[in-house]
Amino acid sequence: MRQELMSLPKTLAEDVARNLVMVAKLLDDEPEQAYQYARVALRLASRVAAVREAAGFASYAVGKYSEALAEFRAARRMTGNSDLWPVMADCERGMGRPERALAMAGEPEVQKLDRAGQVEMRMVAAGARRDMGQADAAVVTLQSPELASHSIQPWTARLRYAYADALLAVGREDEAREWFAKALEADQGGTTDASDRLAELDGVEFVDALDPEQEADDGLKPVAEPKVEEAEVEEAEVEEAEVEEAEVEEAEVEEAEADAEPEADAEPEADAEPEADAEPEADAEPEAVEPAVEELQSDEEPEDAEDEGQDDDAEDSAEDVEPTKAEARSEDQAGLPEKDGDDS
Repeated sequence: MRQELMSLPKTLAEDVARNLVMVAKLLDDEPEQAYQYARVALRLASRVAAVREAAGFASYAVGKYSEALAEFRAARRMTGNSDLWPVMADCERGMGRPERALAMAGEPEVQKLDRAGQVEMRMVAAGARRDMGQADAAVVTLQSPELASHSIQPWTARLRYAYADALLAVGREDEAREWFAKALEADQGGTTDASDRLAELDGVEFVDALDPEQEADDGLKPVAEPKVEEAEVEEAEVEEAEVEEAEVEEAEVEEAEADAEPEADAEPEADAEPEADAEPEADAEPEAVEPAVEELQSDEEPEDAEDEGQDDDAEDSAEDVEPTKAEARSEDQAGLPEKDGDDS
């Protein structure tokens, strides 16, 4: 690449180099920005093979497979080597043409690839088989001496991961778990998510303990959490307990309000009559009650006598009054002049 850039003017070469450096720096973490830098470099130096290759990988990272395939073909024409053959076949898969990718796996260019390139081509062919609904054939395609080797190569983790994923697709879960574990053992650079796939098979979910949105006490909880079903059951139990507690509190409040209503409604009587004499207790003996009754009767007799005397005096006064009224009427009649006969 350096020799190709040296053919450009110094200022232009520096600008192109800076953009290519940014593409390499952002390609894994921020592919969209890497794609923008690649487009700038492509406008500045479209006749440089390294620029076309970088633009192809940037387009491939953001899913623009048609653009990527065009850039890879241009770079291959400029250089004449077949190193980009596997990724070109994968672009065919991305464009929905797995049969073309499978056909490319049988081309003579594959024999020109190094061992890493041939392993990559085998994984692309297995993916094309799965795209075509041939899951069992994909498992067979990945079975190779490189898969059985115990040596760790840069492509070992990815090959084992692809094989484990193919086994899982055909329902061989126990074998898939074994190969995911082998992929994790070989994945020293963290290029795969084999650990997450293992946890998924074991029914365990992982939470990012460094997530700033979580509460502070969440950092004390274990990283592994139970299955979704168990979490939902626990949440339902907590909600049910809260509902029961709320119902108990509501019942206590209603009971307290019911006890307080008579006191609030009752109004003090201004002219409260004295309470009647308390009745004798039921357990009181009859001998104790009868003397008290006789005393009450004896006390009431004089009052009756006095009432009778008052009634006699009232009758006498009435008799005295009646003659007086009669005499008054006779006197009035005597004083009136007698009527003369009819003058007419």
